[in-house]
Amino acid sequence: MARQSVFDMSFAKVYSALVQKAERKGRTRTEVDEVTSWLTGYTSEQIDAAMQSDLTYGKFFSDAPAYNPRSVLISGKVCGVQVETVEDPLMKKIRQLDKLVDELAKGRPMEKILR
Repeated sequence: MARQSVFDMSFAKVYSALVQKAERKGRTRTEVDEVTSWLTGYTSEQIDAAMQSDLTYGKFFSDAPAYNPRSVLISGKVCGVQVETVEDPLMKKIRQLDKLVDELAKGRPMEKILR
């Protein structure tokens, strides 16, 4: 069976996994929505709508309404990958959100996460 690219995966499936990761560490879906909104410019309502649609994870990022220019400040490793060295622009955005959710799950204060 061919391996599915993260770009082609369902937004709802991947985002649910991010929310579950944060919730296991005592954080909330609202907080995951907040960091996602900060990074991408989507509102909570738009994120909810994306969860109910057949939108792919790649399309969610490529269509982001207002990608935060301060995202360049996101650095560090996530899943063994140095975020700031990722060359593919779309994959870099995906890794940036992963990093923000990791920081959230580790208990970092929101004001520090939202650089």
